Amino acid sequence: MEKNKIYFAGAGGIGMAALERYYLSRGCEVAGYDRTPTDLTRALAEEGVAINYDDSAEAIPESFRDNPANVLVVYTPALPDTHPQLTYFRDHGYEVVKRAEVLGRITRDSKGICFAGTHGKTTTSSMAAHVLHTCHVGCNAFLGGILRNYDSNLLLSATSPYSVIEADEYDRSFHHLSPYIAVITATDPDHLDIYGTEEAYLESFARFTELIRPGGSLIVHEGLKLVPRPGKDVKVYTYSKEKGDFHADNLRHADGEIIFDFVTPDGKISDISLGVPVEINIENAIAALAACHLTGDLEPEAAKEAIATFMGPKRRFEFWLKESAPVKAIIDDYAHHPDELKASISSVKSLYPGRKLTVAFQPHLYSRTRDFADGFAEALSLADEVILLDIYPAREEPIPGVTSKIIFDRITAPAKTMITKDDLTETIKNRNFEILLTAGAGDICNYLPEIVKTVKNA
Repeated sequence: MEKNKIYFAGAGGIGMAALERYYLSRGCEVAGYDRTPTDLTRALAEEGVAINYDDSAEAIPESFRDNPANVLVVYTPALPDTHPQLTYFRDHGYEVVKRAEVLGRITRDSKGICFAGTHGKTTTSSMAAHVLHTCHVGCNAFLGGILRNYDSNLLLSATSPYSVIEADEYDRSFHHLSPYIAVITATDPDHLDIYGTEEAYLESFARFTELIRPGGSLIVHEGLKLVPRPGKDVKVYTYSKEKGDFHADNLRHADGEIIFDFVTPDGKISDISLGVPVEINIENAIAALAACHLTGDLEPEAAKEAIATFMGPKRRFEFWLKESAPVKAIIDDYAHHPDELKASISSVKSLYPGRKLTVAFQPHLYSRTRDFADGFAEALSLADEVILLDIYPAREEPIPGVTSKIIFDRITAPAKTMITKDDLTETIKNRNFEILLTAGAGDICNYLPEIVKTVKNA
């Protein structure tokens, strides 16, 4: 019997929120715990999720304590194993699973289109979901970012056989999935606090390719340092901007637009126009369109409309200010890995050639800063001016000797300064910037409303 009461321990996470809304749509009773109220938890409460902010077992709703056999408990690894509510559930015989395992069940009950990779997976999965939705094929999509087209990270369909899922490699979460179509965008080493070595990281992706269903497909970016191990009944395709089974042809840049022909193994769709016209979205669109093409349900004209109207996820190359006279722009990007940061900075420079680019960057995690200090410094050195913030620790405790300074000392940009995040707005106010890029996976984005207000009032 399918359980109709779902409890979420860590209910305020964006990935958890999508599942809560999914189960609400299926008529389940949904409740959960989170540490503090946020705009997201308040919205969920209004939609019908009974959220409590008290970590004691007594705060669990009575209706979730009367019959363990009828309750599924979903938790986030961000909560400690000693959390009082988790302890209560385990001690009383409840089924307690990670969020990734729930996504795995969804892929087993549908045709899962799963996007994995060090970077690019949020945008590519969002694009694919938007394409399927626009083509009236539909999907149930569980995404890692809020789509500006829908102001949600969840798309629902009562009739579509497809689920679109961002396959997260952190903590090997994507090993719970059973993809029908899998896409791997990048395998640059990350999360070395979990994996230890690049070899272990690559092995984890190779293991992911083994999970693709017989009769399914694997789409891999050209040139990855990865030896896939799909089953013999799985078809393997490659993609990139310029070559591979799926690629772009007849690429044009004109008047702030990027247009190209999408080439497939059996034809092409002409004149694809990017709704978010930056270089990194060429390959993102190719990956998304390739996955949709392999469903056999891609309608060329609807696909063109989808990519042209795709506004992107929030915090993925999101414009907060765009003025033409004089030219001034503020762009925010989630980039938190050296390769992402380099691609983001390069995209801005190509979009605004000859303009002064100021980059405000907030490193994310002590371990990532330690492991990739050289790469971050190399990427930031592409900017005309760098404002470097202190490290956003997220789930980690400080590591002795690891501060933003180990990046700062290696930066060779013409101008650089190191500040605390509380000084960010005032620092930018006193800069004569033309183009500002804020980057990082921490809370730097929380300062953007005040920054934009300050700039407009200057």
